[in-house]
Order: sequence, then C-alpha cells, then structure tokens
Amino acid sequence: MLRAIRNLRRLFQIGRCLARHNALFPLEYLPLPDFVFRLLRLVSRRGAPGRPGQRLARALSEMGPSFIKLGQSLATRSDLLGEEIAADLSELQDRLPPFPAEQARQVIERELGRPLEELFSSFEPEPVAAASIAQVHLAVTAEGRPVAVKVLRPGIERAFARDLDFFAWLAALVERTQPAFRRLRPRAVVETLASVTRAEMDFRMEAAAASELAENCRNDAGFRVPRIDWQRTARRVLTLEQVTGIASDERERLIEAGFDPDEVLTRAAQIFFKQVFRDGFFHADMHPGNMFIDKRGDLVPVDFGIMGRLDRPTRRYLGEMLLGFLTADYQRVADVHFIAGYVAADQDKGAFMQACRSVGEPIRDRPLSDISVGRLLGQLFEVTEAFEMETQPQLLLLQKTMVVAEGVGRALNPTLNMWQLAQPLIEDWMAANLGPQAQLRDAVEEGIVTARRLPQLVERAERTLAAVASEGLRLHPGSIEALERRNGAAGWSRSWLLPLAIGLILGLLLV
Repeated sequence: MLRAIRNLRRLFQIGRCLARHNALFPLEYLPLPDFVFRLLRLVSRRGAPGRPGQRLARALSEMGPSFIKLGQSLATRSDLLGEEIAADLSELQDRLPPFPAEQARQVIERELGRPLEELFSSFEPEPVAAASIAQVHLAVTAEGRPVAVKVLRPGIERAFARDLDFFAWLAALVERTQPAFRRLRPRAVVETLASVTRAEMDFRMEAAAASELAENCRNDAGFRVPRIDWQRTARRVLTLEQVTGIASDERERLIEAGFDPDEVLTRAAQIFFKQVFRDGFFHADMHPGNMFIDKRGDLVPVDFGIMGRLDRPTRRYLGEMLLGFLTADYQRVADVHFIAGYVAADQDKGAFMQACRSVGEPIRDRPLSDISVGRLLGQLFEVTEAFEMETQPQLLLLQKTMVVAEGVGRALNPTLNMWQLAQPLIEDWMAANLGPQAQLRDAVEEGIVTARRLPQLVERAERTLAAVASEGLRLHPGSIEALERRNGAAGWSRSWLLPLAIGLILGLLLV
C-alpha cells in the first residue's frame, strides 16, 4: 500500500510536468475513462511548441536523468508510440549541468582512499562532458599519463532506484489492465532497463566490459579500446586512457585529415558485426560522441556503460534472419522465427512468410538514404502484432544500436548500405556456425553440459516427487498471478481506477 501511495504521488508529479508541455498522450495507456482525459486536456498548456514527440522529449528532460534514459529506450519502440514520436525521442540528449568539482574531488578521494594530489599531477576542475549518470574530467596521472576520469553523479543511485521502482509499478499496472499490451512485455522491458542501469552505475563493471571488448578485438586491425587504469578505478570512479580524435560522423574533418569515409564506414560495419555475431558482446551505445577516429586512423570507442550480450542460439537465429532478408529468402526467415519460438506454432507459416516479404522487398538493393529504419521497424512491429509475437527484451539494445549505427553510416556516405557491407562476414560466420562441423560441436557441448547437470536434475526430480507425495501439488505464485490476470483484471481495474483518476486530476489541477 505504501508503495502504491508513493508511486501515485510520483504519477501526479509526472502528470503536472506532462501537462505543462502538452504531452499527456502517454497517460492514455493507463486505465482512465474518457472524461478524465477530457479534464486533463483542459488543464494542459496547449501553446507548447513542437510535435508531440518533441514536447514529450522536453518533458522527460525536465523530469530528470532516469526519465531521459527511459525516453532513449522508448526511441526504439515505435510499436508503442509510433514512428514520428520514436524518431523525436531518438534526439533526446543525455546532457545535464555539471556538478561542482569539489564534489567530484570528494567522490574520487573517498572511492580511491587517497588525496587527489597523490593520484594525479594535474586535474582539470571543469568537466569535458556531463551526462545524467556521470561527468568526465581530464587529468594526468602521477606517472605522467594523460587520462580521462569519469565520476558518478552524487545521489544518482538513490534517484534511479526510486524511479525504476516507479517504472516497474507502472509497467505492472499497464500489463494488468491493458491485455493488448501484454505481448509487448512492458515489465520485462523495465527489468532490462533496470539491469542495464545498475551495471552502468558501477564503474568496475564498465571497466570490466572495456577489458572484455579489448580482449575480444585484440586482433582486429584498425580498432582499439582505451586502456583501463585499474589502480584508479572503483565503483564510482573510472580512469582510462585519454582519447583524442575525430567523431565518427564528421565526414568533412575526416577527409581533411586524409581518411576515406567509405573505408571508415566499411570498417565500422565489419567491427560491429564481429562483435555481435563472432563474440556475442557488443558496444550498445555507439553514437558519434562515443566513437572516434584517432590520428592513426583507428576506430576508438569510449563509454562502455551500456553493452549488449547475445547467446549463441540467438546469434544463429539473428544471422539466419538477416541473411534471409539480404538474400530475399523469406521461407528461411519464416522458418527461423518458428524454430526460435518467436512465432507460435499454431500460426500460419505461409501467411507469415508473405508478411516478411512485404517488409523485405521494399528495401532490397536500395541505398541507405532511401531506407527508413523507423518505417521498417514499424512494419515489423505490425507483423509481430498480427501474429501475436512477444517482444524480445534481449534484442532491444541491439535494435537501438543498429538504428544509431545507421545514422552514423548515413552521415559518412548516404549512398552505401552498411548492412550489405557486412554481408560477406555474416555469410562466413554462418558457414562456420551452421555447417555440419558446427552442429556436431554444438551437440557435443550440449551433451557435456547435460551430463554434468544430470545428477542435479535427478536429485531435483526426487525432491519434487517426495514433496508431491507428502504435501500434494501446490501452485507457483506466478501461476496464481496469471490466473488472477485472466480472471480478475476487470475487478482489479475497477477497484483502483477511481482513486487513481481522482488523484491524478487533483494533481494536474494544481499546475
């Protein structure tokens, strides 16, 4: 009850902010009757400029860091908000005013247990970047190495914990009262966001991610990861090699420096697909501010707080699907969706194959400038809705990264399709991972894993049988919850609808 009251109060504050920016439409996903929306629109500031997505972006920026992150995540969900709004949210900038250098000093000294002067011979008090979670200062170590020092924003962990709890509560409310949205799995999406955010706020995890990426790509020519200074890294402080170079989307500067933008784009596409398919571990925040070309022409990424990870089966499914679209083999695309379980077995495979063709044919052999990823994703989501496909949260980061990578590719050369540049790599990877030898290897590995787990599985089965014999069969709480959702959603909605609506209206009338 206390949690519900706390989150209702937060919802009132959000409603007031949305009303100030004339961006109330997200509240339409809540179980409020029409008359409530009519009242909300009466108190909304109708003179707010811009498209709905632009107004929503401004409101989210005003609400604080966790809502900025939420908006960036929603930018990949045109199925929820529509193509235009998702595109506007993709422009949401993760920038906040810097916090005082004295607070940064306190965090560094507390985390590393030494005075700042012992750690660094020089430390720039003005940060070179300030985002929602942290800010970055340039410094020189006591040994004379130029470094960048990333410092966690004070109080940010508590603020994110509060808002993530609110997002989880709101997602559960939507799932419980809006059956049509359950296939989109809003709670699972929030859990993914929470997991990513927790890792992003522990800089030891970011340092480990950079180290793993460097190890995976150590033999990839033209790509390098900045070195981590582990002695000056802790939970709230990250110190790494200082990076200088040209942002990856600055075509004219690259040409002036003697680099070929097409070569840069080709190498970026190859590196990205190696990370995804070869390693199953990829940089998931590859906007131009996080990827530089140094004086040697190497691609150098920074900011490893958001990384994506895909297991081998998912990579195989992705490779099959992508190759199917690139080669117009829609039978293959449909088969993979059914084998992976993304489409239920009772759906019409022929109709699904036809739907895939309707998505793939318009983009075949077209230059990147003629392809709208927003429109393509919108069509794909329409297909998923028609065939009752569930959202796959593990693919959201990859989806977001592909959209950002396409934007960089368009800035470098709008006539090249970076996905086709990587097609030979995908084909080679598929040959190595789907041929007879690969299948034999996978079978052996699965057999070994099963053999190792066999004693544990037998013991668990024996305990389960003994429990059933002595206590009878009991339903898991999750099963009970599912039955409640099926049979009691309407009653739950009615019991909470009135106080929710009244409270929200009162909060907005105080604007």
